[in-house]
Amino acid sequence: MAQLALLLLSLFLTLISLAPPGASISSCNGPCRDLNDCDGQLICIKGKCNDDPQVGTHICRGTTPSPQPGGCKPSGTLTCRGKSHPTYDCSPPVTSSTPAKLTNNDFSEGGDGGGPSECDESYHSNNERIVALSTGWYNGGSRCGKMIRITASNGKSVSAKVVDECDSRHGCDKEHAGQPPCRNNIVDGSNAVWSALGLDKNVGVVDITWSMA
Repeated sequence: MAQLALLLLSLFLTLISLAPPGASISSCNGPCRDLNDCDGQLICIKGKCNDDPQVGTHICRGTTPSPQPGGCKPSGTLTCRGKSHPTYDCSPPVTSSTPAKLTNNDFSEGGDGGGPSECDESYHSNNERIVALSTGWYNGGSRCGKMIRITASNGKSVSAKVVDECDSRHGCDKEHAGQPPCRNNIVDGSNAVWSALGLDKNVGVVDITWSMA
């Protein structure tokens, strides 16, 4: 009987060892070898699944994720109306499903977007499906005129054109309509983008994902 139990145990361990990498999904602090081993938006840090410090998720509350080498950290601070805001020269890496925060921007003259759009030095109608991207994603204008695909948590998606930078380095002045610098993970969409996604712009900020279209 003991020999049968040992045989079954040996067979079980063999089957586990043959399982393909990433076949089991680990949750907070679970073991991992790469990103595919971790559940949802968690990433693999030093062999354990944890929150992504670049995205700022707080799924594993009470844990302290280790920063990734080369991660996008604040480059400084700006003070607006007595409140300090971080500035950034970079943004998280762009993937096929990049987590971001969708905000609302008025691209028309006199709107809260401040000056004309960086890409074409023009103002735009808010009926256009257009966006501004955080400085790192704007990437010196390399994405000007290009289309991105935005997906909301309700399953709806829309294509929108990049026309401006959501400045993560400067703000609190007339050029930026007194607005603080953008966070490094912002997709600033027009009214038309919010409407196409079936979202209420009065909410202010919603979680989305985006990719190049």
